[in-house]
Amino acid sequence: MILKGRGFLFLLSSLFLFAGCADKNYSSLETAKGVDLDKYLGKWYEVARYENWFEKGCLGATAEYTLRDEKIDVLNSCFDKNGQKLKDAKGVAKIVSDDNSKLKVSFFWPFYGDYWILMLADDYRYSVVGEPSRKYFWILSRTKEISPKDKQEILSKMPSLGYDPNALLWLE
Repeated sequence: MILKGRGFLFLLSSLFLFAGCADKNYSSLETAKGVDLDKYLGKWYEVARYENWFEKGCLGATAEYTLRDEKIDVLNSCFDKNGQKLKDAKGVAKIVSDDNSKLKVSFFWPFYGDYWILMLADDYRYSVVGEPSRKYFWILSRTKEISPKDKQEILSKMPSLGYDPNALLWLE
């Protein structure tokens, strides 16, 4: 395929844009230690998040992770207030840290985003996910709700991670 005119300029400017984003120096971000992928795989419910453009209108979401050939298949599903599925997004994740707490996820190859597991319950009942810019944040649970104790634990830890608990959109 030969790109001409505006198509080529768009591609070129996109590459510069994404290359520029990779150079940002963010303050360090602590992640969970020793994530057992076999325990992490499976279905998660989104309990809360920072609002973002790609989940606009989602009032419930699930994420399903399946291991395949050294990579993780990702299936995110978005639901409306009545529980009707609005859309699916299929992607792939690759592990980029020895302790499995840092992944790169792509829903549109060749572009990858950070998926860092910041907090994880000992029994994998909840997971807190973010990334170095602190623009994105999710609280995931194996059930559609989390306990008040777990909620308070997460909320109290958020400021030390550089996140604002008041910016959360609660979905439970």
